[in-house]
Amino acid sequence: MKSFTSLLSSLILAILVVAIAIFSIQNIQDVSLKFLTFESITFPVGVLLALCSALGIILGALIPILFSRRKTRRG
Repeated sequence: MKSFTSLLSSLILAILVVAIAIFSIQNIQDVSLKFLTFESITFPVGVLLALCSALGIILGALIPILFSRRKTRRG
């Protein structure tokens, strides 16, 4: 059952990466992010989406590892 879960997770991630790649190729308009008084440099929207997705995937994998509590055995 664990191998099926790994396969399903990999398949979903692969579909997401392919969808981002297709979206990136089709959308090359430049955008800049604005927050309060801060403004970023201009990026193509596909590159910005790819960077944000990569950051989200990395953080999504690291946060459970960093905040997991070790199970203690009571003997």
